[in-house]
Amino acid sequence: MDTINVQGKLFYRDAAYPIGILLLSFGTALMTEADFGLSMVVAPAYLIHLKVSQTLAFYTFGMSEYIFQGVLLCFLTLLMRRFKLTYLLSFVTAFIYGQCLDFWMKIVGMITFEGIAWRIFCYIAGLVIGSAGVAFIFHTYLIPEAYELFVKEICARFHTPLDRTKIVYDCCSALLGIILSFAFFGFGRFVGISWGTIICAIINGWLIGRICDRLDAGFVFKDRFRHNSDLF
Repeated sequence: MDTINVQGKLFYRDAAYPIGILLLSFGTALMTEADFGLSMVVAPAYLIHLKVSQTLAFYTFGMSEYIFQGVLLCFLTLLMRRFKLTYLLSFVTAFIYGQCLDFWMKIVGMITFEGIAWRIFCYIAGLVIGSAGVAFIFHTYLIPEAYELFVKEICARFHTPLDRTKIVYDCCSALLGIILSFAFFGFGRFVGISWGTIICAIINGWLIGRICDRLDAGFVFKDRFRHNSDLF
């Protein structure tokens, strides 16, 4: 693969895009199967999937993801008081991510997770892999999915630090997940949300920030097609 120049530590940003999506969707699938609580970012979409799929069996987790992200992009448009082409392209990324997520859910679903040790391993692996996926997505000029774009737009608009902004966003997502869990499955029932969700809310932003630092220290990110980055 010629996207990485080992001696020059060169990494092309367009290669970071598919790598980020594949890692993020794989990490999400692992955490779903571990069943210790999903990432707070995807918990709302997962809960909507669980509720709607009781009536509409075809409504997959991946489908719920890109529909939910479409709603989030509408909210971002209202918050920024303008619509940008990047928001539409972000939905395209969300759709691709949703398809990848459904693929990984089928693959991971074929694995038998027996014993607490395996579940803990899958949870930790999913958390780290998913965070690495977000870090790669932050290093591409191509448009990230709505979750990452929302954070990037807020950082650019209000000049806030990436890791702190991500932590605040994650905590808000966790709160929304709790509200949806109670609304859909009864007060006091934490469906799809557990101690693993709380850990994510606390350390996910920090972990993404540290992985970004590692990527910046280890590679020089360049645009293969420089004119593409000027479009957005």
